[in-house]
Amino acid sequence: MNTPTTTTRTAVEDVLEFDLQGTIAGYWLVALRLITGYWFLHAGWTKFAFVSGEAFDASGYLANNSGPIQGFFAWVAATPWLMDVTNVMIPAGEFLIGLGLIVGALVRLASFFGALLMAFFYLGNADWAHGLVNGDLFGLVLFVTLATFGAGRILGLDAYLEKLDLADNRVAKFILG
Repeated sequence: MNTPTTTTRTAVEDVLEFDLQGTIAGYWLVALRLITGYWFLHAGWTKFAFVSGEAFDASGYLANNSGPIQGFFAWVAATPWLMDVTNVMIPAGEFLIGLGLIVGALVRLASFFGALLMAFFYLGNADWAHGLVNGDLFGLVLFVTLATFGAGRILGLDAYLEKLDLADNRVAKFILG
């Protein structure tokens, strides 16, 4: 008697598959993706020196915050090379995350880094005067939602990227969406 077997690959593919094309939920995810993408694209763009007229400097924010990871932020602010990397990566990261979300390319990867930034902003800002739920936490939830549902597959470039040979790889399948 032959018994059916399931492979790890099938299990991973099933977890990553959401067919939301043409549904109201799918269109809502596209709206969330575009709004969140614009938010981050604009935030990064306005921090570039050629746009704002001055170089972005996060040292004051990092050195003077009162969040639960203030020690880590103070260490980053006191480490010159790390401060240089931070001053480049925040505007560039925000811009690239926003661009990825807007065009729907590498949405899970962009959302992962967006969620990471929002976690740092949430723990660094510590503006919890009205409770633990604030705009930074809401942004974190948006990025996790976009990553979970693979929002780049709906009216985004990830739908096309998945058809390429590189999408046969499980890692690529996990990053796309």
